Amino acid sequence: MTYILTDADKTATEKLNDEQRYNHFVNKVAEHEQLWILTDEHGCMMLTSDDDEDCIPVWPHADYAKAWAVDDWAQCKPEAITLKVWQSRWVSGMEEDELLVAVFPISDAAGVLVEPGELQEAFDHKKKTGRQN
Repeated sequence: MTYILTDADKTATEKLNDEQRYNHFVNKVAEHEQLWILTDEHGCMMLTSDDDEDCIPVWPHADYAKAWAVDDWAQCKPEAITLKVWQSRWVSGMEEDELLVAVFPISDAAGVLVEPGELQEAFDHKKKTGRQN
């Protein structure tokens, strides 16, 4: 389920550092149970990190993904993935393909690179602790 993202929220979030955006991403995805990727006619967009690691970038809202899809990626469109589908299909598939997750990159920052299983553990932990609060 998508939440409403105001311009003020977007501006404030984009001022966060990589680690703060990572935490924001985990919180929003755990709460709304979906994340966003970019796709084109060939499938899911992938990129290569500065360390030559192949990764799939993800965002907590379609508007962040759209904002990132410029220049070479302008033909890409945001696509939602439910947290359930992410856990059941994407985590194991990315691990088998030795792909990392680029969490919440923005125009001037690459985001945090993590193993898919590590990101899933963060979602699981947030959902568990979020229910207790």
